[in-house]
Amino acid sequence: MSEHEVKVTETTLSDGRQLLFFDDSPEALAGKVTRNSVDHRGLPETHTESEMRKDPLTGDWVVFAAHRMNRTFLPPANENPLAPTKPGALPTEVPADDYDVVVFENRFPSFSMHMDVPADYAEYADPAHMVPRAPAQARCEVVCFAPNPDISFRDLPAYRIRTIIEVWAHRTRALSAIEGVQTVFPFENRGEEIGVTLQHPHGQIYSYPFLPPRISSIMHQLEEHPKLFENLLASELEDGRRIVAETDHFVVFVPAAAKWPLEVMVMPRRQVADFTELTDEEKEELSRVLKRLYTAVDNFFEGVERTPYIAAWNQAPVKHPARDCFRMHLQLFSLMRSPHRMKFLASSESAMGVWINDTTPEIIADTLRKVW
Repeated sequence: MSEHEVKVTETTLSDGRQLLFFDDSPEALAGKVTRNSVDHRGLPETHTESEMRKDPLTGDWVVFAAHRMNRTFLPPANENPLAPTKPGALPTEVPADDYDVVVFENRFPSFSMHMDVPADYAEYADPAHMVPRAPAQARCEVVCFAPNPDISFRDLPAYRIRTIIEVWAHRTRALSAIEGVQTVFPFENRGEEIGVTLQHPHGQIYSYPFLPPRISSIMHQLEEHPKLFENLLASELEDGRRIVAETDHFVVFVPAAAKWPLEVMVMPRRQVADFTELTDEEKEELSRVLKRLYTAVDNFFEGVERTPYIAAWNQAPVKHPARDCFRMHLQLFSLMRSPHRMKFLASSESAMGVWINDTTPEIIADTLRKVW
């Protein structure tokens, strides 16, 4: 199978942040479209002071990014910062009148490389040295899936989803090379119900300078069970009740211990650590799988046109003794428990971390199969 062709053009925004165009249109690939636009907003040089502190009771890192309090919140259509910059209109984050897919450093990042760390930086937040602290140095990026603000991921043609998969692979490779980065996390939040502040179809990519709790827990399990993913997938395939769909290279299933009212995973059949290790054939097939999955998710609840969801790509740590045992997978879930009713994380979930699900994985899988 021939490689999916994507043209990558890099530029710099007026405040020093990097922006990359990923073009897949025939015109751009033929050199008929140039990406030499200049950001004329004259923004001040970007600078953040994010920090992270380790909770002495749990060992988890907590990030503090006070500058995010003033980030853009549900702007009117004519002030959409993720839209192309049209002639005579307000300039946006994208200094071009059109694009296919675009990636840029988040203007209001949780983690950033744009910070000055003093030589005498205090390594603890308390006099007893029980709470370690460190600069939250890594990188957060925004991925705009399309220039049209009125569509969703499910509406994208398969070839555009294929381009986005190439973007995830490209950025995973680049962010993994940043010193100190331990995990790269592509994701998408969809729906005001879960706190989305910009309705334009987009996702984000976080790089973390530590292992997030979920990845850390999986790596701990892998130390005891190196063939965990292989055995898990084999068990699900043998059981069959929670399998939603199968292809040559991927399996779509509801995890047997699903926490959310709607939860589904997409997992490759072979051991693949992250997007950089997928073959062209696997990327092509994955684009078709995702097209069908996101459509099914939007048909899951009767009377709900756009299901609010979180699409979280779990990838192997950049450097870890058990990296080659980790299998990348998509964990897509919704906080909606029934049409227009949300599941709230109350005391058991929020305080103790013990999930109580109002349905069963088998019911979720059966519903997904019906709308697949």
